[in-house]
Amino acid sequence: MTRKNSDHFAKTHEVFNQPLALENYNAYLHDPALQYWVNRFGGSWGGSRLTEFGRRTGHDLLAAGFAANKSLPEFQSHDRFGHRIEQVNYHPAYHQLMGHAIEAGHTSLPWTHHQPGSHVVRAAMAYLHNQADPGSGCPLTMTFASVPAISRQADVAAVWLPLITATEYDSGNKPYFEKGGVTIGMAMTEIQGGSDVRANTTVATPLGEAGPGQLYSLVGHKWFCSAPMCDGFLMLAKTGDRLSCFLVPRWCQDGTRNAIYIQRLKDKLGNHSNASSEIELRGAQGWLLSDEGQGIRTIIEMVALTRYDCMLGSSALMAQGVREAIWHTGGREAFGKPLHQQPLMLNVLADLALEAEAALAVSMRIAHALDNQTQVSEAALVRSATSIGKYWICKRAVQHSFEAMECIGGVGYVNDNICSRLYREAPVNSIWEGSGNVQCLDLLRVLQKEPDSLNALLAELELPRGRYECYDRYLDGLHQVLTDHAQLPYRARQVMEHLALAWQAATLLSYAEPWIADAFVQSRLNERGYHQYGTLPESVDCDALVDRAFVKL
Repeated sequence: MTRKNSDHFAKTHEVFNQPLALENYNAYLHDPALQYWVNRFGGSWGGSRLTEFGRRTGHDLLAAGFAANKSLPEFQSHDRFGHRIEQVNYHPAYHQLMGHAIEAGHTSLPWTHHQPGSHVVRAAMAYLHNQADPGSGCPLTMTFASVPAISRQADVAAVWLPLITATEYDSGNKPYFEKGGVTIGMAMTEIQGGSDVRANTTVATPLGEAGPGQLYSLVGHKWFCSAPMCDGFLMLAKTGDRLSCFLVPRWCQDGTRNAIYIQRLKDKLGNHSNASSEIELRGAQGWLLSDEGQGIRTIIEMVALTRYDCMLGSSALMAQGVREAIWHTGGREAFGKPLHQQPLMLNVLADLALEAEAALAVSMRIAHALDNQTQVSEAALVRSATSIGKYWICKRAVQHSFEAMECIGGVGYVNDNICSRLYREAPVNSIWEGSGNVQCLDLLRVLQKEPDSLNALLAELELPRGRYECYDRYLDGLHQVLTDHAQLPYRARQVMEHLALAWQAATLLSYAEPWIADAFVQSRLNERGYHQYGTLPESVDCDALVDRAFVKL
């Protein structure tokens, strides 16, 4: 009797109708959409590089991402003998993630491989890395994006750029000149100003001779210093009453620790593997980049690239979320068939897949423009469209990650599943490097002061005119909105949304497979008034959209 009862109770814990974890796969080879856009914009030569990157992403780096987010960075102010060391300690998995990305060229490829498609291939690396761990993507992005700003000062660049573009990662807390490769962080915002960096109060005074490339002493406070174990930081400080840009190393030229003092690490909603800190500068030494008073102009190219990486990061979150949702529902049965084949769930999953591909398409379109900045129209497109993509994609990722988590259900809500991490991670790309309103104001500034940028964007939108009546109507409506200059500041978010959908539609119509463009136009530009995912019209091929995003192992 006892034995029978024991057997009976054991059956209550049998696990069935649950999929296995999505792991041990090649994140590049199992992503047809990513392969399509890489090839479409001239990155086919990087196929073998991306195949290896994708293999690591779906195997050991996926596990490393879980480990790095579970064991958070810890600040160690002093060593055991009482010496101040300003050390942030990470889980070894964090260094594994950083080392792989840098060695593969994530931070350097476009700067060292001057061939068509280098930005596209590097964008695909960033997209893949983000799926292993978005947090470590922060210092990788800043290191990559620092090159244009530092390049403005030739003598500083001669020392630092070979280290920044080296494919070597050294996590040691030691001077930059003892390393074969370095990473770069940022410390721009202050507590009283936030996105309004002109409100900064940090003061820089020359240690000797003033001028470009000279050392200054910085005194002040930075509310956010991203990745405080980087080897150098780009900072804004006032010289007189004007903002200037400085490269501030963690260690001074004489081998002593620079006067950068970590006050605390931020306890953040997401982005857990990455340390974000609050710091004080008590006479920290830094080199002036370009002329005094040219701080905004110097840093703007770096900001444009970091905002661009926000687009890539949010696109990657969407791709990973829908992939997890399709994988999970494909391994579950409900009401007599696989859950992902049930009509309503199929509609939701297809809508999520369509949103993710539209985000990827415009992100890779910017990468293509970065590869062709010698063309005036392409450079102008970068200046106008990056704000649009940063605003729209990063906001859409928040709702998208929630919907993907809801498709999985309760399992997706617990931290063992990656979708809960995606949901916590999603807001950071919208907030970091300028929130939604800042992106709107930046776009208005470009539209008002740089008419060539507006013309380049409108020319891009005009390319597919005549293929869909509803697209043409939508574009006509956009032109009417843009002519109402008096109301633009108040209605900037409406304008931004109108532009974002038009740009995504134009990109898909011009460069995507026709059936995907058709699905987007039908579902996003027709006036249907729906606000949730899962409201695609019957004419959309939902099966094809889901199949395109389904990992088939």
